[in-house]
Amino acid sequence: MRHADSSKSLGRRGEELARAHLKKLGYKILARNYTCPVGELDLIALDGRTLVFAEVKTLRGQSDIDPVEQVHAGKQAHVRRVARFYISAKQAHDLPARFDVLAVTIPDTGPPHIEHLQDAF
Repeated sequence: MRHADSSKSLGRRGEELARAHLKKLGYKILARNYTCPVGELDLIALDGRTLVFAEVKTLRGQSDIDPVEQVHAGKQAHVRRVARFYISAKQAHDLPARFDVLAVTIPDTGPPHIEHLQDAF
């Protein structure tokens, strides 16, 4: 259980860093941990008039795992389903949309690193 709590805490920290990163770039955050009948999505934001559905992947320390690679085809399909639900629920069909991935690496020492891939899939 301790590992699961630690992983959740790490994920929340990564999501907060990603949210702050997007705000710094001028994005308007519309939702954090958006939950609907078809699933959950980390961040939804507006970049100008473009809806951005963002998946955040967080890793601790130095790792050989590429967090961006963790957003595999199944995860992409899940994000698309949630995005379709959100667009329908908010009647936002007139807005362009894109899918971003924010890979947050939190090293044992030094500042976190954020890799932001716009239009990742």
